[in-house]
Amino acid sequence: MAFTCATGKHRRPSRMKRTTARAAGVAALATTGVIGAVAAPALAADNSVEQTGLMPVVTVGDSLADQLGAQAEAQAQAAAQKKAAAEAKRKAEARAKEIREAKERAAREAERKRLNAFVAPISGSYISTGYKTGGSLWSSGSHTGVDFHAASGTSVHAVGRGTVVETGWGGSYGNQIVIRMADGTYTQYGHLSSIGVSAGQSVTPGQQIGLSGATGNVTGPHLHFEARTSPEYGSDIDPVSYLRSHGVNV
Repeated sequence: MAFTCATGKHRRPSRMKRTTARAAGVAALATTGVIGAVAAPALAADNSVEQTGLMPVVTVGDSLADQLGAQAEAQAQAAAQKKAAAEAKRKAEARAKEIREAKERAAREAERKRLNAFVAPISGSYISTGYKTGGSLWSSGSHTGVDFHAASGTSVHAVGRGTVVETGWGGSYGNQIVIRMADGTYTQYGHLSSIGVSAGQSVTPGQQIGLSGATGNVTGPHLHFEARTSPEYGSDIDPVSYLRSHGVNV
Protein backbone atom coordinates (compact mmCIF):
# COMPACT_ATOMS: atom_id res chain seq x y z
CA MET A 1 0.00 0.00 0.00
CA ALA A 2 1.32 3.37 -0.91
CA PHE A 3 1.20 6.25 1.47
CA THR A 4 0.92 9.80 0.40
CA CYS A 5 2.23 12.55 2.63
CA ALA A 6 1.21 16.15 2.36
CA THR A 7 3.99 18.54 1.61
CA GLY A 8 4.84 21.53 3.72
CA LYS A 9 5.86 22.08 7.36
CA HIS A 10 4.00 20.55 10.28
CA ARG A 11 3.13 23.16 12.90
CA ARG A 12 2.57 22.46 16.54
CA PRO A 13 -0.94 23.51 17.51
CA SER A 14 -1.09 26.79 19.36
CA ARG A 15 -1.36 26.85 23.13
CA MET A 16 -4.96 28.01 22.97
CA LYS A 17 -5.88 25.29 20.52
CA ARG A 18 -4.18 22.63 22.66
CA THR A 19 -6.00 23.85 25.74
CA THR A 20 -9.32 23.92 23.91
CA ALA A 21 -8.79 20.45 22.53
CA ARG A 22 -7.77 19.11 25.87
CA ALA A 23 -10.84 20.59 27.50
CA ALA A 24 -13.02 19.09 24.80
CA GLY A 25 -11.41 15.70 25.34
CA VAL A 26 -11.99 15.87 29.05
CA ALA A 27 -15.59 16.81 28.48
CA ALA A 28 -16.02 13.81 26.16
CA LEU A 29 -14.48 11.44 28.67
CA ALA A 30 -16.67 12.81 31.38
CA THR A 31 -19.70 12.21 29.19
CA THR A 32 -18.81 8.61 28.50
CA GLY A 33 -17.86 7.93 32.10
CA VAL A 34 -14.30 7.04 31.25
CA ILE A 35 -12.68 9.85 33.27
CA GLY A 36 -11.68 8.72 36.74
CA ALA A 37 -9.49 9.49 39.68
CA VAL A 38 -6.39 9.54 37.52
CA ALA A 39 -7.79 11.97 34.98
CA ALA A 40 -9.08 14.46 37.61
CA PRO A 41 -5.64 15.49 38.90
CA ALA A 42 -4.45 15.98 35.36
CA LEU A 43 -7.41 18.23 34.70
CA ALA A 44 -6.86 20.13 37.93
CA ALA A 45 -3.18 20.55 37.17
CA ASP A 46 -4.00 21.92 33.78
CA ASN A 47 -6.61 24.33 35.17
CA SER A 48 -4.21 27.29 34.85
CA VAL A 49 -4.36 30.87 33.67
CA GLU A 50 -4.03 29.54 30.13
CA GLN A 51 -7.10 27.34 30.44
CA THR A 52 -9.50 29.43 32.55
CA GLY A 53 -8.27 32.81 31.39
CA LEU A 54 -10.64 35.31 32.99
CA MET A 55 -11.33 33.92 36.47
CA PRO A 56 -7.85 34.32 38.05
CA VAL A 57 -7.55 37.78 36.54
CA VAL A 58 -10.87 38.79 38.07
CA THR A 59 -9.80 37.38 41.43
CA VAL A 60 -6.54 39.31 41.37
CA GLY A 61 -8.40 42.44 40.26
CA ASP A 62 -10.82 42.24 43.20
CA SER A 63 -7.97 41.86 45.67
CA LEU A 64 -6.16 44.86 44.19
CA ALA A 65 -9.36 46.89 44.28
CA ASP A 66 -9.81 46.01 47.95
CA GLN A 67 -6.26 47.08 48.69
CA LEU A 68 -6.65 50.33 46.78
CA GLY A 69 -9.98 50.98 48.46
CA ALA A 70 -8.50 50.38 51.91
CA GLN A 71 -5.57 52.62 51.06
CA ALA A 72 -7.87 55.36 49.77
CA GLU A 73 -10.00 55.11 52.90
CA ALA A 74 -6.92 55.31 55.12
CA GLN A 75 -5.70 58.33 53.19
CA ALA A 76 -9.11 59.96 53.48
CA GLN A 77 -9.16 59.33 57.23
CA ALA A 78 -5.63 60.71 57.58
CA ALA A 79 -6.59 63.79 55.57
CA ALA A 80 -9.70 64.27 57.70
CA GLN A 81 -7.66 63.91 60.89
CA LYS A 82 -5.07 66.36 59.59
CA LYS A 83 -7.80 68.84 58.67
CA ALA A 84 -9.45 68.42 62.08
CA ALA A 85 -6.10 68.92 63.82
CA ALA A 86 -5.40 72.03 61.75
CA GLU A 87 -8.85 73.40 62.56
CA ALA A 88 -8.39 72.64 66.26
CA LYS A 89 -5.02 74.39 66.18
CA ARG A 90 -6.52 77.40 64.40
CA LYS A 91 -9.30 77.63 66.98
CA ALA A 92 -6.83 77.24 69.85
CA GLU A 93 -4.61 79.98 68.43
CA ALA A 94 -7.62 82.23 67.86
CA ARG A 95 -8.79 81.61 71.43
CA ALA A 96 -5.30 82.26 72.81
CA LYS A 97 -5.14 85.49 70.81
CA GLU A 98 -8.56 86.50 72.08
CA ILE A 99 -7.53 85.84 75.68
CA ARG A 100 -4.23 87.65 75.20
CA GLU A 101 -5.93 90.69 73.67
CA ALA A 102 -8.53 90.71 76.45
CA LYS A 103 -5.75 90.67 79.06
CA GLU A 104 -3.94 93.46 77.23
CA ARG A 105 -7.12 95.53 77.09
CA ALA A 106 -7.74 94.89 80.78
CA ALA A 107 -4.15 95.86 81.61
CA ARG A 108 -4.43 99.06 79.55
CA GLU A 109 -7.73 99.92 81.21
CA ALA A 110 -6.29 99.24 84.67
CA GLU A 111 -3.28 101.41 83.86
CA ARG A 112 -5.52 104.15 82.50
CA LYS A 113 -7.58 104.08 85.69
CA ARG A 114 -4.45 104.07 87.83
CA LEU A 115 -2.99 107.05 86.01
CA ASN A 116 -6.24 108.97 86.25
CA ALA A 117 -6.80 108.10 89.90
CA PHE A 118 -6.12 110.41 92.83
CA VAL A 119 -4.77 109.55 96.28
CA ALA A 120 -4.21 111.36 99.55
CA PRO A 121 -0.80 113.06 99.84
CA ILE A 122 -0.12 111.30 103.17
CA SER A 123 -1.34 107.71 103.61
CA GLY A 124 -3.45 107.06 106.71
CA SER A 125 -3.28 110.66 107.90
CA TYR A 126 -5.90 113.28 108.75
CA ILE A 127 -6.35 117.02 108.38
CA SER A 128 -5.10 118.86 111.46
CA THR A 129 -5.76 122.40 110.18
CA GLY A 130 -8.55 123.17 107.74
CA TYR A 131 -8.82 125.41 104.71
CA LYS A 132 -9.38 129.15 105.36
CA THR A 133 -8.68 128.80 109.06
CA GLY A 134 -7.95 132.35 110.34
CA GLY A 135 -5.02 133.51 112.42
CA SER A 136 -1.85 135.54 112.60
CA LEU A 137 0.26 132.60 111.50
CA TRP A 138 -0.64 133.25 107.87
CA SER A 139 0.33 136.39 106.00
CA SER A 140 -2.96 136.42 104.11
CA GLY A 141 -4.90 136.22 107.35
CA SER A 142 -6.19 132.71 106.68
CA HIS A 143 -4.92 129.28 105.78
CA THR A 144 -4.57 128.85 102.00
CA GLY A 145 -4.43 125.06 102.16
CA VAL A 146 -4.83 122.20 104.62
CA ASP A 147 -2.32 120.62 106.97
CA PHE A 148 -1.98 116.83 107.08
CA HIS A 149 -0.70 115.43 110.34
CA ALA A 150 2.70 113.79 109.75
CA ALA A 151 5.87 113.19 111.70
CA SER A 152 9.05 114.46 110.12
CA GLY A 153 10.33 112.06 107.44
CA THR A 154 6.89 110.67 106.47
CA SER A 155 6.52 109.77 102.77
CA VAL A 156 4.70 112.42 100.72
CA HIS A 157 2.94 111.31 97.52
CA ALA A 158 1.82 113.03 94.36
CA VAL A 159 -1.97 113.06 94.56
CA GLY A 160 -2.34 112.43 90.83
CA ARG A 161 -0.64 112.30 87.45
CA GLY A 162 1.22 115.44 86.43
CA THR A 163 4.49 117.24 85.78
CA VAL A 164 6.67 118.93 88.36
CA VAL A 165 6.95 122.66 87.59
CA GLU A 166 8.72 123.95 90.69
CA THR A 167 10.89 122.63 93.52
CA GLY A 168 13.08 124.24 96.22
CA TRP A 169 12.73 126.91 98.85
CA GLY A 170 9.40 128.68 98.94
CA GLY A 171 9.76 131.23 101.74
CA SER A 172 7.21 130.60 104.46
CA TYR A 173 6.39 127.29 102.76
CA GLY A 174 9.93 126.05 103.36
CA ASN A 175 10.99 123.31 100.95
CA GLN A 176 8.14 122.89 98.49
CA ILE A 177 7.04 121.10 95.31
CA VAL A 178 4.47 122.39 92.81
CA ILE A 179 2.95 120.00 90.26
CA ARG A 180 0.83 120.79 87.23
CA MET A 181 -1.84 118.09 87.21
CA ALA A 182 -3.17 116.32 84.11
CA ASP A 183 -6.49 118.18 84.42
CA GLY A 184 -4.71 121.58 84.29
CA THR A 185 -4.88 122.35 88.00
CA TYR A 186 -1.89 122.63 90.33
CA THR A 187 -1.01 121.06 93.69
CA GLN A 188 1.54 122.29 96.21
CA TYR A 189 3.37 120.34 98.95
CA GLY A 190 5.10 122.49 101.64
CA HIS A 191 7.37 122.31 104.70
CA LEU A 192 9.23 119.26 103.33
CA SER A 193 12.36 117.92 104.96
CA SER A 194 13.49 116.37 101.67
CA ILE A 195 12.63 116.79 97.97
CA GLY A 196 12.82 113.71 95.75
CA VAL A 197 11.83 115.09 92.30
CA SER A 198 12.97 117.84 89.97
CA ALA A 199 11.27 120.32 87.66
CA GLY A 200 10.12 118.79 84.38
CA GLN A 201 9.75 115.31 85.84
CA SER A 202 6.53 113.38 85.27
CA VAL A 203 4.89 111.81 88.29
CA THR A 204 2.12 109.28 88.77
CA PRO A 205 -0.56 108.90 91.46
CA GLY A 206 0.92 107.69 94.75
CA GLN A 207 4.53 108.23 93.67
CA GLN A 208 6.77 109.40 96.51
CA ILE A 209 8.00 112.92 95.80
CA GLY A 210 9.52 113.87 99.14
CA LEU A 211 9.45 113.61 102.92
CA SER A 212 7.44 115.71 105.35
CA GLY A 213 9.21 118.07 107.74
CA ALA A 214 9.10 121.38 109.53
CA THR A 215 10.86 123.80 107.18
CA GLY A 216 9.57 127.36 106.69
CA ASN A 217 6.98 129.06 108.87
CA VAL A 218 5.73 126.24 111.10
CA THR A 219 5.16 125.32 114.73
CA GLY A 220 5.83 121.63 114.16
CA PRO A 221 6.26 118.96 111.46
CA HIS A 222 3.35 118.39 109.05
CA LEU A 223 2.52 118.58 105.35
CA HIS A 224 0.95 121.73 103.96
CA PHE A 225 -1.13 120.84 100.88
CA GLU A 226 -2.75 123.27 98.45
CA ALA A 227 -4.84 122.99 95.29
CA ARG A 228 -4.55 125.90 92.85
CA THR A 229 -5.78 127.10 89.48
CA SER A 230 -2.24 128.35 88.66
CA PRO A 231 1.24 127.78 90.08
CA GLU A 232 1.15 131.15 91.81
CA TYR A 233 0.29 132.02 95.37
CA GLY A 234 -3.25 133.37 95.77
CA SER A 235 -4.92 131.07 93.20
CA ASP A 236 -5.84 128.52 95.84
CA ILE A 237 -9.09 126.53 95.84
CA ASP A 238 -10.60 124.32 98.53
CA PRO A 239 -8.22 121.32 98.67
CA VAL A 240 -10.70 119.07 100.46
CA SER A 241 -13.39 119.63 97.80
CA TYR A 242 -10.69 119.19 95.15
CA LEU A 243 -9.57 115.81 96.48
CA ARG A 244 -13.12 114.61 97.08
CA SER A 245 -14.12 115.55 93.52
CA HIS A 246 -11.41 113.12 92.38
CA GLY A 247 -12.60 110.31 94.61
CA VAL A 248 -10.29 110.80 97.61
CA ASN A 249 -12.01 110.44 100.97
CA VAL A 250 -10.51 113.03 103.31
